[in-house]
Amino acid sequence: MATTTSPAVTPSKSYLSKLDLAAHRTFFNLSPAELVQRAVAAGEGTLAANGALVCMTGDRTGRSPNDKYLEDTPAIHNNIWWGKVNKPITPEKFDAALKIAVDHLNARPNLYVFEGFVGADPKYRLGVRVVTEQAWHSLFCSTLFIRQGSKGAGAQSKPFSHDWTVINAGRRRLTKEEMAAFGVTSPVLILQSLERKTVVILGTEYAGEMKKSLFYAMNYDMPDVNVFPMHCSCNTDMQGQNAALFFGLSGTGKTTLSADPHRKLIGDDEHGWSDHAEGGGVFNFEGGCYAKCIKLSKEGEPEIWNAIKFGSVLENTVIDPVTRIPDYDSAKITENTRVTYPVDYIENALIPSVCGHPKNVIFLTADAYGVMPPVSKLTPEQAMYYFINGYTSKLAGTEAGVTEPQPNFSPCFGGVFLPRQPVSYAKQLAENIKKHGTNVWLLNTGWTGGPYGTGSRFKLAYTRAFVTAILDGSLAKAEYHTDPAFGLHIPKAVHDVPSDVLMPRNTWKDPKAYDAQAAKLAKGFRENDKQFEMPEAVRAAGPKV
Repeated sequence: MATTTSPAVTPSKSYLSKLDLAAHRTFFNLSPAELVQRAVAAGEGTLAANGALVCMTGDRTGRSPNDKYLEDTPAIHNNIWWGKVNKPITPEKFDAALKIAVDHLNARPNLYVFEGFVGADPKYRLGVRVVTEQAWHSLFCSTLFIRQGSKGAGAQSKPFSHDWTVINAGRRRLTKEEMAAFGVTSPVLILQSLERKTVVILGTEYAGEMKKSLFYAMNYDMPDVNVFPMHCSCNTDMQGQNAALFFGLSGTGKTTLSADPHRKLIGDDEHGWSDHAEGGGVFNFEGGCYAKCIKLSKEGEPEIWNAIKFGSVLENTVIDPVTRIPDYDSAKITENTRVTYPVDYIENALIPSVCGHPKNVIFLTADAYGVMPPVSKLTPEQAMYYFINGYTSKLAGTEAGVTEPQPNFSPCFGGVFLPRQPVSYAKQLAENIKKHGTNVWLLNTGWTGGPYGTGSRFKLAYTRAFVTAILDGSLAKAEYHTDPAFGLHIPKAVHDVPSDVLMPRNTWKDPKAYDAQAAKLAKGFRENDKQFEMPEAVRAAGPKV
């Protein structure tokens, strides 16, 4: 298993050792069927007509990043990208929160423990133990992480041991007095300790906090063993060699484009890339997928539709009270309706979820300004620049006060999950693409012919044609010209795509309006990149202002 340079905190020095996991009250590694049965019996969820377990997460229907804190210790302090994402909390306050969580769980009649892995490659995987008071939370972990004894886990040469522990006391909210003592204004508190390798969850039942805390752990641990951790989806050809990575923020098409009936799915969200020339490659961190369900249809995304069955978990999804048929169009509870299911519920998934080095890396952006090219080939310096900035758009109407498109930057396409400085991950990307001769592309799945509200979204058929040309190698051999606004290299022709679509300025009725909008977005990039330290050659690879 992977290790870090941080010294371990022994259980005897932690209140965690007081957690009562006695056999008469604790259920270890139950089967999905028994977890479903116990969840329904306890009133935690309802069976839908398609067999999925439907559960509600209370008033928190998404992650609570503003309520998350990182224990600040000398061993890790200088490695951390402190700021809005990584907010420090003292060891004393971590101890206090851990005591609240342990005392709460010790008072519960039953506990559920999942013990499995994060990381499909046995050389780099981390053992995880997740303790919950709700059966459905344990089912979530059983579905999303890699179960012991499963095909995805492969052969185990050693007895199981865990590197990381997650203590989920999500039903226990902080009192006003406790909030004052912690110096917070919310009853929700999520704490992570990289030195103790422990996560404490208080006040939120949103299951995604468990998943993302362990992704955060991998983002810290993996660079120490020369593995590049990535917030991306991945698929490969049927031989497991022509792999492709799809980086992108929510709404850019990461899950949709990686679910290809003609290719093997490795995973839809979180991966590691080992840089070893022999035996290295990409591996999924997870044993399952966590997909959005809003507006889901059998015609549009048949792979996801068919994966929602017994053993999967639907979160915050409206179902008919009589027929129990899910209403995927309903946002009555939240827009962030979700389903989690084992990756082998996807018919063409590759198990174990490991493949060779990627030949192509694709950055996805949904540019609502309507000015970025639909597809462009990036130089190594441009790859680092656009990776560090991690751009997509926030649409008008998605939040109060948002009346026109706004740039939405998330470093490395997953800034809220980065413990280290973004440039350190960008350097890993640059080293890997150089070592393995990987092509990097920027694919705009957003708007053409004008901004959101005026122009139209790129046809999915065009986007798929770009992906096909990337994967079959033909686009790498194309002739290119340079976009004057962003300095990007745009192909002159792509099979099955009209040539006038390729140059954004040509699709606007008013070229001067395009120039003004392009200048506005370029300025947004330059304002954003000021916060990052980066080599001057990388900074120079950004948009022209």
